[in-house]
This record gives sequence, C-alpha cells and structure tokens, in this order.
Amino acid sequence: MDTDLSIVLDRAAATPLAAQIHGALRQAILGGRLAAGARLPSWRDLAAQLGVARGTVRVAYERLMDEQLVVGMGAAGTRVARWPVPDLAPVPPPAETLPMAAFFHDFEGTPLTFQMGVPAQDAFPYTQWSRVLARAARTAAQAPVGYPDPRGHPELRHAMAAYLAIARGIQCAPAQVLVTNGYAGALNLAVRALGLEGRAAWMEEPGFPLTRTALSLAGMRPVPVPVDAEGLDVAAGVVAAGDAALAVVTPGQQAPLGMTLSLARRVALLDWARHTGAWVLEDDYLSELQLAGRAAPALAAVDHAAGGAAGGNARVLHAGTFSKTISPALRLGFLVVPASLAGHFGDVAACLSPAPAAPVQRAVAAFLAEGHYLRHLRRMKRLYAARRATLLRALDGLLPVRATAGLSVVVSLPPGTRDTAIANQALAFGMAPVPLSPWYVAEGNHQAGLLLGVTNLNDRTLAADCGRLADLVARFG
Repeated sequence: MDTDLSIVLDRAAATPLAAQIHGALRQAILGGRLAAGARLPSWRDLAAQLGVARGTVRVAYERLMDEQLVVGMGAAGTRVARWPVPDLAPVPPPAETLPMAAFFHDFEGTPLTFQMGVPAQDAFPYTQWSRVLARAARTAAQAPVGYPDPRGHPELRHAMAAYLAIARGIQCAPAQVLVTNGYAGALNLAVRALGLEGRAAWMEEPGFPLTRTALSLAGMRPVPVPVDAEGLDVAAGVVAAGDAALAVVTPGQQAPLGMTLSLARRVALLDWARHTGAWVLEDDYLSELQLAGRAAPALAAVDHAAGGAAGGNARVLHAGTFSKTISPALRLGFLVVPASLAGHFGDVAACLSPAPAAPVQRAVAAFLAEGHYLRHLRRMKRLYAARRATLLRALDGLLPVRATAGLSVVVSLPPGTRDTAIANQALAFGMAPVPLSPWYVAEGNHQAGLLLGVTNLNDRTLAADCGRLADLVARFG
C-alpha cells in the first residue's frame, strides 16, 4: 500500500460499517490525501486492520469502483483512478422563482377570488370523479406491459371524436385526434409538426400572453393583429404579415374580450389560409361552455367539411383542453388535425411529444362515455351564469364593466392606471384579478383593465372583495 489510512469506525452508529469505510476512502480520494495511482490495501489487510469481515471491505471497494474512483488491477491491487471526480466546493442553491412569474402567482394552491383559468373548487363532482379515476387506475395497472399509443389512449380518442361531433360539429375520425399535455402541448406539437420555426404567426391583439411567449420560444415571430366587434381583423393581418405561416385565433369566445368571430371574418380567414398555404390554430379554450345561448360552431367544423373526404384542402387545427371544464391539474389537452396530416402528426408525437399517462386518459374517456362530463358542463353553465350575474350586481356603481367574456368580467380602468400593481396588491387580500395591459403588445395599444374570473366567488364576501378592489383602483389610478 502506498499510503497509510486512518479510518475510525463507530460500531454503535446506525450507518453500516461498509458505508463508513466507503465514506472515509471517498473523502480521502476527493480531498487529495490519496493521490491518483495510490494503491489501496487488499481486502484482507484492511479487514484485519479494522477488525471487520473481508466481505465488508469488498462492499466498500465495489462501491468506489462503481463511482469510478478506484480501479481493480488484478495482481497490481486496487488503485486510485487517474481521473478522480474533483471535490467541488458547495454551491448555494439558486433563488426559487416561479416559471412565468409575471402571469402565475402560485401553483397547486386553492383558487383565489377572481382567479381565471380554474373551475369552481366547491362544485366539482369529487366523489364521482374519484370513483372513475380509481377504476381507471386499476384497469391501467392490469393492462399489458407495452408502449402506449403516443397519440393518446384509443378509448379517449374515440370518446373525443364522438363528443366533438355532437358538441362542436367537428366530423373527425379518432386517428385525427391527438391527446396532448394541455394546450401548451398542442401548440408545441402543431409548430413542430408543421415546421413553422422562423416564420411569422398572427396573434390576436389583445391576446393570451402565454401563447405569444410560447410562439416566440418555439422560434416563431408573433405579429399582433387587432380585434374589433367581429373578432380578428383579417384584412389588418394581411397588411401586417400577409406571408404569415400561422394564425392563432379564439373564434368561439375571443380571449380576453369575448366577442365571437363573425361569419364574414371566418370566411376571410379560411380564404387567406387556403390562398397562401398558411395554417389556422383554433384555440377552443372553453369548448361549449358558453354561458348565454349556444356556443358558436367550431371553425374546424366548416373547414374540415370543405376540405374534402381526405382533408387535403383543410387548413384548421382544432386545439382544446380539459383545464377549464374538469381541472388544470390533469394537464390534458387535445389537437384535431386534418385527415391528410394525421399520419405525420402521429409520427411527430411518437418522437417528440407523446401523450400523457394512461390512467388519467382512461378516466377522462370514461367520464365522457358515461355521460358525466356533459351533465357536469350543464351544471357548471348554470352555476357560472348565476355567479357572473351576482358579480355584475356587486360591481354596479363601483367599477365600469367593459365586457362579459367567457368565464370572466372585463373591468375598464382609466388610462395610466397601473393594473399590474393592482393585481399584485390584491393577492394580499385573497384576490387574483388578471391585469389586462399585458395582453397587448403593440406600441400605443395597451389598455388598462382587470379580468375578473367568475368561477370561484364567495357570496358572503363578494361585496367586500369588490369594495377592496375599487379602493386599490383608486389608489393606483
């Protein structure tokens, strides 16, 4: 042996003797007391020196070999490796920051008053859902061990095709439906599969900030296109970027202002896409959850029908999610593509963006097939409509309402009002209104306002909450 070792064992400690020997040798190597090439004692010699069994030393040496700190060289003994792992100085952990902190104040917490994008916490059918989820988990556990379909579980894709035909008028085969990791997964899959990196994309102005950020991160160039009472101004889009490769729209209920894309604008948008070879991504974020009247037909319903049996002329990809209707915790969305693209999108999903875990997919499939989903939506429509009416009454005389949009109420604020500061300050009072100004990007277009979600409201405290919000508006106006 080239170097004497001083190893002290504590036989009363809970740590096994082999682990103590390994730790002492490892520290000596990383600390430089055992140089590269130094020979360690044999199992027998070190065991005799320490008064332990040879097998105990062998376990410690084998662990050092697994870590590539020592090398067994047969008759030449066991030696310290020539390239030991350096002893790195402790590095303080980075400060904890939330992803997209400008838009998310918390994750996995209880929804706050006025918070958008989450269903009613107090009205979800937990008992029914728990039974369906437990049954799906048991079925998935007993399923054959094999790679799942990257496009999504067949039962869910069949159930989705049937549901979309009834609820959204989209006639599609299960092969055209791909299950994704939420809306973000659908957007990413669309950009990657269509090869749109480096191209321009129309974005509604105002429009969902996370979509705009996602397009930029995916290598596209978002171009703001204004909306008016008829929705996206297609003519303005042609002027701004007529050669764009993609248009992301919310035709059913524009986010955040709530208008429906008119028939004339729908026709113009599809004509532009077919003439230029561009694609349209329909963000159907609320599906049929229309609080007043019937939901407008899906843009994809008309486009796919006009695209022919093979879908060769169809230009619309239809994206949806279960975040607003069941729970965002599912991280479950879907993308319906023209028939001509189904095979290619399946290949891309298999390689880059496979569907999420099977148990949750099976549960949602059963929730749809057994009728629970449609019954749940009907109950939520009535509840949300009632809560929106209550909120409008509470706001009367306090704050000016600009629009009722989807599951939120849009409050106008005077020019120059710091709506982001109001939203931040409101968190201290258990409220989470969303500032409107970040939804605008074009210079000179920013308009101050607040988006107030109607799904999670407390009737007993709503009047006080609205009063506090009005006080914050006065303070930061």
